[in-house]
Amino acid sequence: MDDSGKGAPRKARVLGINHVVLEVGDLDEALDFYGAIFDFTLRGRGDHNAFIGMGDQFIQLTINKRDGGPDTKRHFGLVVDDRDGVAEALEAAGAERVGERLNFRDPWGNRIEVVSYAGIQFTKADHVLKGMGVGRIEKTDEAVKELSEAGMAPPKA
Repeated sequence: MDDSGKGAPRKARVLGINHVVLEVGDLDEALDFYGAIFDFTLRGRGDHNAFIGMGDQFIQLTINKRDGGPDTKRHFGLVVDDRDGVAEALEAAGAERVGERLNFRDPWGNRIEVVSYAGIQFTKADHVLKGMGVGRIEKTDEAVKELSEAGMAPPKA
């Protein structure tokens, strides 16, 4: 116990990386460049972002329009089994939260987004989760729908 009378904050186990965001100057040029190197499926595209599919994970390309101010887009998404535990640990550590989602900056300014395993396409085999000390985590209906549409639906329990 610490001096406050409270126990240590609950911690979440990191399960993997959901996505990585890369800043680019031009989406078409970036897609041409990465397309010349890798065989990939374009998962989606808008005016400012393109999403390169990697099975159940992705790389997001985003237009760099920074004006020398703080970096607001570059980050990576960590997949965890317990987002509430992360929120508690961040508060206990006095970490800087960023935006409305569960994002934070480390002491060196790196931005990390914390993503729930249950709500995303990222999957791990049950035996891998077990080996990581994590029980079976049921996916949300939306995540199962996205996986099904991509031909990667998890087996029924």
